Amino acid sequence: MADFFQNGEIVTLHRLKERKIEIIEDEIYEASRKRPVTLILPSLYSELEGPALGNIVKKLSKVKYLNEIVITMGRTNREQFEYAKKFFEPLPKPWSIIWNDGERMKTIYNHLKKLGINPGPQGKGMQVWFAMGYILGKGDASVIGLHDCDILTFERQLLARLIYPMVHATQPFEFCKGYYARITEKLNGRVTRLFLTPLIRALKQIIGPNDYLDFMDSFRYALAGEFAMSTALAPRLRIPGDWGLEVGVLSEVYRNVVHTQVAQVDIANIYDHKHQKITWDDMTQGLLKMSTDIAKSLFKNLTSHGIIFTNESFITLKSTYLHIAKDFIDRYSIDAALNGLEHDRHEESQIVESYVQCIIKAGQELLEFPFESDYLVNWKRVIDADKNIYSMLIDAVKKDNA
Repeated sequence: MADFFQNGEIVTLHRLKERKIEIIEDEIYEASRKRPVTLILPSLYSELEGPALGNIVKKLSKVKYLNEIVITMGRTNREQFEYAKKFFEPLPKPWSIIWNDGERMKTIYNHLKKLGINPGPQGKGMQVWFAMGYILGKGDASVIGLHDCDILTFERQLLARLIYPMVHATQPFEFCKGYYARITEKLNGRVTRLFLTPLIRALKQIIGPNDYLDFMDSFRYALAGEFAMSTALAPRLRIPGDWGLEVGVLSEVYRNVVHTQVAQVDIANIYDHKHQKITWDDMTQGLLKMSTDIAKSLFKNLTSHGIIFTNESFITLKSTYLHIAKDFIDRYSIDAALNGLEHDRHEESQIVESYVQCIIKAGQELLEFPFESDYLVNWKRVIDADKNIYSMLIDAVKKDNA
């Protein structure tokens, strides 16, 4: 049973009872006449061969309120791109694929670099960034929604509950973040449970009262890959190009949106997707790479708010984080026991000890390269550099999909 508790600085929208999906979708459909909705699906070709995306396409084929679906694909050659066009045929029209590895998109990429704008390395951040530019260029949407393509438990309720607050007739929000309980036969969501939340609490303990950290701590699942924003907000947001995408987007929302216009919404009773592996001896991959990027994003955003970090700061932070994280492990252990879930206290202790190395590495990188930015510039700046870039992007996508 869900609660109705409001905490933190943002609006929390709960799952208090079950409503028929058809009723919710009908309400969204009517509202979307005034606030059209476009959905972004960031995908790798490997996800077309995985167990999740086929079901997602099947479920989305029944959704009638979307203005357009934009699939933005990375790591895809010509043959794979042609297969992708067939794979997504069941989707309701119109839909388009942004082929980020195609020659036309590479031309735009190189053109931007000549203008002094680096779209960053191939990855989810760059894929989302180009998709936002394409949607903004078309100018026929008021709301942009996004969810991942590896959700094994995807249902139409997930998307509908994410979009509903954005198109509400009397109180539409500027930004909405999805949340859910990551539970199967055990507690999942290790990076959120054991790293991000304890790290934020440790930073609050060391730094003291801080509006930015309070804002970040308001989100029940800050690393959820599902969010929606208005197209009025989108041109102002910088998008991180690494694993810090979710934290970076929330940080940009903190800078650009009145907090009463930010919501989080319970979008799923059950949520499961591809789980990242922990490579204990390699911090350049998996959960350790992800956690390092997340920590670095937090640290850099704090420095932009006037917080000063030193080597001594990170020594203190390491110890404080470890103490708080181990306390969290005890909490999760009894929570799992009460609910009859598996919980390996030893493994989670090992994970937390590995996360300490992520804090150290992120801190070292911050002190060594304090002015290095992991953000892609916002689209307002891109248009200032070249007012024709939207038409170039739309033309490239149209020709690739022809």
